[in-house]
Amino acid sequence: MSEEIKEAKKAVLNASVAPEEFDWEAFENDGAETGESKKEAMAQYEQTLNKVTENEVVEGVVTSINKREVVVNIGAKSEGVISAPEFRYNPDLKVGDKVEVLVESAEDRKGQLIISHKKARQLKSWDMVNAAYESGEIVKGYVKTRTKGGMIVDVFGIEAFLPGSQIDIKPIRDYDVFVDTTMDFKIVKINQEFKNVVVSHKALLEAEQEQKRSELISKLEKGQVLEGVVKNITNYGVFVDLGGVDGLIHITDLSWGRISHPEEVVALDQKINVVVLDFNEQQKRIALGLKQLSAHPWEALSADLKVGDTVKGKVVAVADYGAFIEVEPGVEGLVHVSEMSWSPRLHSAQEFLKVGDEVEAQILTLDREARKMSLGIKQLTTNPWESIREKYPVGSQHKATVRNITNFGVFAELEDGVEGLIHISDLSWNKIKHPAEMVQSGDVIDVVILDFDENSHKLSLGHKQLTPNPWDELEAKYPVGTVVDATVSVIGDKNATLTLADGTEVTAFNRELVKEDGKQALVGETLPVKVVDLRRATRTIRVSHVRTYQEAKAAKETAEAETAKKAIKKVQSNVEKTTLGDISALAALKDKMEKGE
Repeated sequence: MSEEIKEAKKAVLNASVAPEEFDWEAFENDGAETGESKKEAMAQYEQTLNKVTENEVVEGVVTSINKREVVVNIGAKSEGVISAPEFRYNPDLKVGDKVEVLVESAEDRKGQLIISHKKARQLKSWDMVNAAYESGEIVKGYVKTRTKGGMIVDVFGIEAFLPGSQIDIKPIRDYDVFVDTTMDFKIVKINQEFKNVVVSHKALLEAEQEQKRSELISKLEKGQVLEGVVKNITNYGVFVDLGGVDGLIHITDLSWGRISHPEEVVALDQKINVVVLDFNEQQKRIALGLKQLSAHPWEALSADLKVGDTVKGKVVAVADYGAFIEVEPGVEGLVHVSEMSWSPRLHSAQEFLKVGDEVEAQILTLDREARKMSLGIKQLTTNPWESIREKYPVGSQHKATVRNITNFGVFAELEDGVEGLIHISDLSWNKIKHPAEMVQSGDVIDVVILDFDENSHKLSLGHKQLTPNPWDELEAKYPVGTVVDATVSVIGDKNATLTLADGTEVTAFNRELVKEDGKQALVGETLPVKVVDLRRATRTIRVSHVRTYQEAKAAKETAEAETAKKAIKKVQSNVEKTTLGDISALAALKDKMEKGE
């Protein structure tokens, strides 16, 4: 009996029964068939089968599953076999589940039905992705592989991108653990033009966490102690997982003592008890504290400690204005920069102390309620200014070390804490433009005490006073009117510098260096000059060459004029005498004539 006839008989004998439930034994015991009954049986059998159309998506039932393949019945003459990897996105697949498949071929050469679940998904995947995006539906995706910046996820047969920042709420240390796993995702972005899809697993966790956070915050109370796990450590604090909800311990709330980084107190994944300091229901923020679970160190500070006592401690922080000294764990005192040294030169604490230094200090103020303490270091040494006049009387000579050089003078240190200023005018009898022309920082120089200001701790020093004033000698040697020889050294725009035989430098206006023949004197020429001005205040001597010959010429002319004047006067005197005599004789003659003599 042919295979077709057998199939027809099966359909005829049990046409009302599905093919898989047909009674084969009853069929085998049946009698022979006529050609007419065969056709009728075949027709009835065909009616029991679903009509299969190629390239159509239909629904089937999973009848068998193994590691390599999944068998699906779509009601056709034969069942379809699908490769198991097509279902790896759905690890919960089981026998009896309904799945969609694409009919690629009703029968191949072996009579086998060819179907594909993957292609069926791909045909509907873009519509499914858009629908899930619009509705916010949670979708399952299979993490295929790592890629730059994240992971590639199979969603409805479409490769979607999962950014590394969207995998989890907490930082991910190992991305590879997610490969070949199936996770829930939310579609967060779609590019319709390029068919790009971005998914997020973090968004689901955040939504879940937000719910937990709201529930937890609604039950929170300030001062409540909770247990948590250190989830993340940053420079500014520690994030603690309180059971799906994070709280922050700021670095200042980790320890009563000063720390530079939270890792000095806690470690990652460490279980710790924390106290709720504050919370904000609107912003969903929880502020936690760790140090508050232990007594404040100030409360344990010895009651016998008082102002004036000496304490030892370590420098834990340094600023321009001072340094903080930890005298006991969690108990700090401030040493202001003005309390570090008797020296007025100290302007920044960094010049005196550095973090880690072990120092001794005296308690200057102590406020237990405000938990503040001020300390002093210089108080442990004698104030040198208390006996400054006895040790450094005015006029006494000493050696000092140059500590600082400014435009207006030099600061020189006589001893630690005692420093004075040598004004630029007291450095040299000669005129200088800057103190650096004479001294350098670190030089030891001789000084004389000029004046005091004990209240301000200021001391005036002099250096030039230790040598004779050369201007006393110059004033005596070159008084105004002196004529000496000088050599032209430098000629400027308006003034020139000349050097006398003993090396003394003098100045002259260029117009005063014009020679008698009308030519200008040149550098290197030696010519007579006359001292016309000498100023001690500015330490300058002004000379003139023109005066040497102009004044001589004027003197000669004056002498000649004087001689001429005398001669004229003598002549006039003789004339006056003769004229008067004649007048007298005439007068006498006239008188005689009038008398008739």
